[in-house]
Amino acid sequence: MSNFDQNLTAAETAGGAFAVDAGLHQYMLRIYAHMAAGVGLTAVVAWLTYQLTGPALLQSPLMWVFILAPLGLVFFIGSRINTLSVSTARLLFFLYAALVGVSLSTLFHIYTNSSIARVFFIAAASFGALSAFGYTTRRDLSGLGTFLFMGLIGVIIASLINIFLSSTALDWLISIVGVGVFAGLTAYDTQRIKAMYDSADDHTSAGRKSVIAALSLYLNFINLFMMLLRLAGGRR
Repeated sequence: MSNFDQNLTAAETAGGAFAVDAGLHQYMLRIYAHMAAGVGLTAVVAWLTYQLTGPALLQSPLMWVFILAPLGLVFFIGSRINTLSVSTARLLFFLYAALVGVSLSTLFHIYTNSSIARVFFIAAASFGALSAFGYTTRRDLSGLGTFLFMGLIGVIIASLINIFLSSTALDWLISIVGVGVFAGLTAYDTQRIKAMYDSADDHTSAGRKSVIAALSLYLNFINLFMMLLRLAGGRR
């Protein structure tokens, strides 16, 4: 009888673990699908904006609206995610991705199309490998969080300073450090997102988590791509 009870308990435990693994798998797939759709939307909008407006938008003061609007929107999503409906949060995420696409259309005026495509695939492969590492590793990456955040703040401050200095050497250094920071954040955020999963979450909570998680990974990918492009992109 005792052996029967032990076997039954083991079977129930295994079944519960399988259910959690299956739920986590679906949860992560939903996040990656949202993130990939956002990246795809950004790419399409960037290309269409470049084709339809030419250099006119680049030289227009309106360009600052498309540069600053996404910044305000991402802070809004982050601060209000717990009160937004899932559909509204998802819509705002895709609106953000589209606005980023408009601002990134300037890249086609600076870099050759072939180098943009090449760096994009390098960034995609790197992101995939780093995210897979963050998902599968048993090493606790939480200790990197503070270090990576400090690195991110450093990159932002140095980038703002270099707007006025226009130093090629500083720009190169920012790009090198930026690649390391966003590579680390990709693995770190993937592990953090995985840990956020709770099989007891209702549809709304799980949906909100998936949107904010997709936004985090989207930002890591876009910034990793930008840093790599500054290092390896072929200028016109």
